[in-house]
Amino acid sequence: MRGRGLIIRGLILFTAIIFAVRLFYIQILEEDYKVAAENNVVQKIVQYPFRGLVYDSNDSLVIYNSPVYDLMIVPTEAEISDTTTFCELLEIEKEELNEKLEKAEEYSSILASKFIEQISDDLFARLQDQLIKYPGFYVLPRTIRSYNTKSLANVVGYVGEVSKGFLNRDTTNYYQSGDYIGIGGIEKAYEEHLRGKRGATYKVVNVQGIIKDDYRDGEYDTLPQPGENIHLTIDLELQQYAEKLMEGKVGSVVAIEPESGRILALVSAPSYDPHLLSGKNLSRNFPELNNNEDKPLFNRPLQARYPPGSMFKTIQGIIAMHERVVTADEIIRTDGSNIGDLAPPGPYNMIKAITKSSNNYFYLIMRRMVEQGVEESQFLDSRIGFEQWREYVKQFGLGRRLGVDLPNEIRGNVPSIEYYDRVYGAKRWKYSNISSLSIGQGELLVTPLQMANLGAILANRGHFITPHVVEKIAGWPNPNIKKEILPFDQALYEPILKGMEQVVEAGSGRRGYLKELKLAGKTSTVQNPHGEDHSGFMGFAPLDDPKISIAAYVENAGQGGRAAVSVASLLAEKYVLGTVSRPWLEDYVLEERYLPENAPRPTLAEN
Repeated sequence: MRGRGLIIRGLILFTAIIFAVRLFYIQILEEDYKVAAENNVVQKIVQYPFRGLVYDSNDSLVIYNSPVYDLMIVPTEAEISDTTTFCELLEIEKEELNEKLEKAEEYSSILASKFIEQISDDLFARLQDQLIKYPGFYVLPRTIRSYNTKSLANVVGYVGEVSKGFLNRDTTNYYQSGDYIGIGGIEKAYEEHLRGKRGATYKVVNVQGIIKDDYRDGEYDTLPQPGENIHLTIDLELQQYAEKLMEGKVGSVVAIEPESGRILALVSAPSYDPHLLSGKNLSRNFPELNNNEDKPLFNRPLQARYPPGSMFKTIQGIIAMHERVVTADEIIRTDGSNIGDLAPPGPYNMIKAITKSSNNYFYLIMRRMVEQGVEESQFLDSRIGFEQWREYVKQFGLGRRLGVDLPNEIRGNVPSIEYYDRVYGAKRWKYSNISSLSIGQGELLVTPLQMANLGAILANRGHFITPHVVEKIAGWPNPNIKKEILPFDQALYEPILKGMEQVVEAGSGRRGYLKELKLAGKTSTVQNPHGEDHSGFMGFAPLDDPKISIAAYVENAGQGGRAAVSVASLLAEKYVLGTVSRPWLEDYVLEERYLPENAPRPTLAEN
């Protein structure tokens, strides 16, 4: 018993010694408790990084950062001795003050949150001297996006505060309430590169909100790391000219450098001034832009779907020659009985069919591809030929995403066997049911980007590089691009290109002809069941040394040989030759003289 008593007393003494040592450490040595004992608090102040800058292809600054200030609150530390004076200082009503206090408390009673976002410079100057009277409040410097141009809105996107829903879905745990994030365009696509990395400083602050010192001499402070700068492939001068040509219109223009896949211009019309969605302007202007019936936030080059129309005949010709159902020189006589046609009946070879845009010629050669005579039943035979035709079409980048480095690119549509089975019933359809595909109509839908890429394929005689808008980031080239080679002999492209050359020299695209430019292309008058037809054009220049491929769609503008070819020709001229020598054609586009009500005099009929 005596031994047990000694053991118990020993344990008690040992425990007492541990508590004494711990108490000595807490009261004398531990800095955190010393701070608390002196009625101070340690305040973490987030240091937000500068978002990466954005330059165009000629190193002109497009997007930069402007300083703003947020008034922050830590609810548990907040003290407002005189609410009337405080409201007058902030220029808010008491009801708004109470709402903001409740919102901050709902977010967190111990964590800082924004009380007033992006205060004015005048208010910031006044607060500098007055905040000492209001513990729990402090000013946090931030930046917002500013722009050196009113162009490129649909390319660059915008930046906004992360939503509560996003924070709940964020698996990276990087973002916090009050953080900004890229929304749309390259701001979204390259968010991880542009955003940088937050830093933090820890300050010892007394109950009056006065910073007394760095906590532990800045031992735990971290510096913010600025985001990486981005260099675009976009030629800003060319972009601005393209936007000027499309002013007041609905549609899109895409220009690509065939050799590299670099997107030189990407226009969605109508668009908007990117300043409208910068900083506090975002909450004020976004609803109006979003509800605008002209859909300025809709990125038409990547998201609009149109039938390709006669531009698709270039693809049809190459596939048919590859399948050896026709040769370039074979004469096919048309009588106009198969499908509606503006081209006259008569004999056609491939070059003439492209030049004159003979619907009946391409109707007949696609029928040869689809009806291969393998099966006795036309219903079974058509399925075999159609599936093979469809796979060839997809090689040209249709019916799939090209992989452009911008968000929300859509596939377009190349209809499938399964689709027609649902519409007509399994094995109950044949060529006559799908013949409108032969002239680029029917269920076939493409994006303007896909058509500009088709121009690059033709210019390159059979390959393309992934279209992209970012050239390099912080010195390294964009790695997300690849070369795709189509499975067609290069010789098959030559009759198609010859026909495209003649389209511009003497055919439906002659309004865009300029001898020095050597533009080759194909016009489309795209059927539109909802109103006037759309004007379309796809081509490249110069023919023998391609520098630029272009696709243009101008909605409800009628024939492709009017608005679309004029826009594309002017843009190609400016890029290739460095100047525009046809003011009459500029006026024709800008004043919309291609519309019947604006035409000064009757014009020649165009296919």
